[in-house]
Amino acid sequence: MIKKFILIFIILSCSSDSNTKRVVVIISNMQIPFVWIPTGSFKMGSNDLMAHEDEQPVHKIFLDGFWMSETPVTNIQFAAFVNNSGYKTTAEYAPSLEQIMMQLPPGTPLPPKEMLVPGSLTFNNHSIPANPYSDVNWWEWSVNSNWRHPYGYNTSIKGMDDHPVVHISWFDALAFSEWANMSLPTEAQWEYAAKIGEDTNFREMNIWQGIFPIDNLGSDGFKKTNPVYAYKPNKIGLYDMAGNIWEWVADWYRPDTYSMNNRRKNPIGPFSSHDPLEPNVPKRVVRGGSFLCSDQYCAGYRSTARMRTSPDTSLEHTGFRVVMNESQMKKYIN
Repeated sequence: MIKKFILIFIILSCSSDSNTKRVVVIISNMQIPFVWIPTGSFKMGSNDLMAHEDEQPVHKIFLDGFWMSETPVTNIQFAAFVNNSGYKTTAEYAPSLEQIMMQLPPGTPLPPKEMLVPGSLTFNNHSIPANPYSDVNWWEWSVNSNWRHPYGYNTSIKGMDDHPVVHISWFDALAFSEWANMSLPTEAQWEYAAKIGEDTNFREMNIWQGIFPIDNLGSDGFKKTNPVYAYKPNKIGLYDMAGNIWEWVADWYRPDTYSMNNRRKNPIGPFSSHDPLEPNVPKRVVRGGSFLCSDQYCAGYRSTARMRTSPDTSLEHTGFRVVMNESQMKKYIN
């Protein structure tokens, strides 16, 4: 397979830091802008009142510098990958009964056999306000929903080239990153980039306004995904690090990750997964929150918030972004 790589270096003048280093990578006639995240250390985790137990203990980490895509991967960027490789996403294959039941709340009746067709999970409003102990019963299996048809087979992404691609499983995100000779960010890389960028302004993110999951008022202008450049970038030039969509990272999920050894420098996360709520389901971490995140419920838009999902799950608010280390970038420069 032949792919064409061209690099164009640009110094941003519109970000809050005029020295932000930015690179545009062109792959198969598709552009992916990257921002340099400098070498440094930070305290990972949180002791805030809203912090969950899996965000603790707070611990210091050193990270080598890396490049991070300026935005989540968009529909047009993902389309270039699919057109070049012929790749089919997880949602475009018919699942087994076991796969469907793993993605639905406990006690959900078995679906009829005719439901064992390609599809994904879409959100439906619910009549009861959520609380931290609510059953997650606002998701339903949507036949033929996928990245091209985000809200069902009769919907499309026409006019949404610059929206983040969604209905992406962890395996889909990994396939894109490998095709592009890039990587998924580690959980530490993702949180570091969010923290030094100071993603804290509620007015500059696409989250839920109103009573969740009853009614999203859309006061921020969007009830679903927003174009990736709709809001201002954070202080280091990254867009949508809070809200819009959840983003897959490389790491397995464990609630005790932050208590593990070997986390002082460039941690890659645990070697296996464990979720006490679903101990038989291996899960990967997603970060950043989405247009469905509410301060009344999960507050997942916080830079330290951790969520976990089985890697074969795809949802209408889940996508990803990519990173490159200096060595990966140098291959394209030389």
